[in-house]
Amino acid sequence: MVEVTGQLNSVRRTVGARQFDTGEVRTVTLRLSYDAEVSDVWDACTNPERIPRWFLPISGELRVGGHYQLEGNAGGTVEECEPPHRFAATWEFGGTVSWIRLELSADPAGGTVFELEHIGCADDERWAEFGPGQVGVGWDMALKALTEHLVSGAAIDPKDGAAWMVSPEGREFMTLSSVRWGEASIAAGTDPAQAKAAADRTTAAYTAFQVEA
Repeated sequence: MVEVTGQLNSVRRTVGARQFDTGEVRTVTLRLSYDAEVSDVWDACTNPERIPRWFLPISGELRVGGHYQLEGNAGGTVEECEPPHRFAATWEFGGTVSWIRLELSADPAGGTVFELEHIGCADDERWAEFGPGQVGVGWDMALKALTEHLVSGAAIDPKDGAAWMVSPEGREFMTLSSVRWGEASIAAGTDPAQAKAAADRTTAAYTAFQVEA
């Protein structure tokens, strides 16, 4: 099991914006290094037989123009693919459309630099309520699972993953991830009090089910 604080500290989080034809949209970006070859990380992120070992079962056509669907989560269309370095796709969930962009590069120190950007990830109302942690905490959990998979090579048992989410360690991870995203929001210019309040609401949203468990 990956240690909570070490995993969270390994990720560089940034909050920003991009200009689209329809106007400015918000972005969240996660960047970290993996002690694995670029080709291995690429395969873990794009091979439909391997993605479920750390993320979710996936169906569809993983090619440019093809549609994918993650079981119980988002689907979308693959818009760009340049193996083994980058791909981009729409992220369609709950009646909304945003975009994800993954870029992999060789780390000069060895291993792979992994950068994931989620673009247009929240409307104004939900951003005001939760800030970047609304999607950032979920991505932090996904990258934790990817880290464990790349280190061990093994598949993560979904039952173990569900048990971890309701454990004290899981609660600590989600709480600290919310705090880190609040800090990233402040660094991007958000009022500190507003960012902290949004981070607190994000923590409450992610851990609420644990009270009932």
